[in-house]
Amino acid sequence: MSTALLADKVVVVSGVGPGLGRSICLEAAAAGAKVVLAARTESRLKEVAAEIEAGGGETLCVPTDIADEAAVANLVRRTVDTFGRVDALVNNAFSVPSMKPLARTDFQQIRDSVDLTVLGGLRMTQAFTEALAETKGAVVMINSAVLRHSEPRYGSYKMAKSALLAMSQTLATELGDKGIRVNSVAPGYIWSDQLKWYFGEVAKKYGITVDQVYEQTAARSDLKRLPEPDEIAHAVVFLASDWSSAITGQTLDVNCGEYHA
Repeated sequence: MSTALLADKVVVVSGVGPGLGRSICLEAAAAGAKVVLAARTESRLKEVAAEIEAGGGETLCVPTDIADEAAVANLVRRTVDTFGRVDALVNNAFSVPSMKPLARTDFQQIRDSVDLTVLGGLRMTQAFTEALAETKGAVVMINSAVLRHSEPRYGSYKMAKSALLAMSQTLATELGDKGIRVNSVAPGYIWSDQLKWYFGEVAKKYGITVDQVYEQTAARSDLKRLPEPDEIAHAVVFLASDWSSAITGQTLDVNCGEYHA
């Protein structure tokens, strides 16, 4: 799906990897944006940037640890020096949850998750506020459907993502008078390579097929399927674009109807 929703805009994406981060970058470029790719692993950035450039898009790769204030300041400086403006910031970086019951979760794991997912997103938003105010731009936080349930072993992940949501709503209020919109996208399961691998492990454990694992999981959703990475990215592009100019402080669930907010 190629659109011009982000024509001539500059979009910064953190947490670029082979999954959702890649899809967000590719779909933003397909919508006309110049894309700034940020993550700690430079090789991943270059792989995604090469895909965008092969299609005629413009990119800038800036290896960045969003937990490092100096690195984030460098990202802002490089972005503005190269493109002269910033129209949207997508905070996609997150840490893998511990997946242990809270009673047995190491406190340092929770601290690390909050530091990257929540404080990292805040650090990025603070750093880009001045540039975003000039364009009356947008911030899109990538959250999770973990907000909608309290299943066992997801406790530390839900703590971090719930804090991210609370922070996002407050930022929407505080930055509104600068014309900056702050919204969240909350995906459920995403049918990506990582989930396919996980379903393969589940299938081995229970002696069933991957298709059966998929069907059992998708049966809980209204559409009886799982969303693709590009479908999550389309929601991000919408919230980064002027088509959502009157939307702020909101959370858009993209889960094929597994949960109703």
